[in-house]
Amino acid sequence: MAYLYQALLAIMLSLTFHGGAWAQLVIVSGKNGAVSELSRSQAERLFLGRATTLQDNTPVTLIDLPPGPERDRFYLVLTGKNPVQTRAYWSRQVFTGRALPPRQASSVEELRQWLSEDDNAIGYLPQEHVGERLRVLLQVSE
Repeated sequence: MAYLYQALLAIMLSLTFHGGAWAQLVIVSGKNGAVSELSRSQAERLFLGRATTLQDNTPVTLIDLPPGPERDRFYLVLTGKNPVQTRAYWSRQVFTGRALPPRQASSVEELRQWLSEDDNAIGYLPQEHVGERLRVLLQVSE
């Protein structure tokens, strides 16, 4: 039964996201941040807790949007995990002590503020919310 629920949820999300109504999501850092570029594989490793630093050993602080459709779509497109799978994955990571999930902002505005204040912070948001204080590191596309 749980598998059926997950399959239906994944189908509904994919149909919704292919409708073209969603803004492009981008991974960003502060304009003067230590991170200047990011590959898709690096982003996936970071946002799944498989890495906490970049290849040059620069530590990063990851920031998630609050739970909702943009966050769900981000993880689905970047990692291939639907919301149920993402929550289960992070529950296992935390329970086994392997990794902690990204810090969670309460809003896009809070995420933007944290990114501009922390040179090692990386987050994601809809492209229309990127201002002059942020640098786009990677476009997250399907």
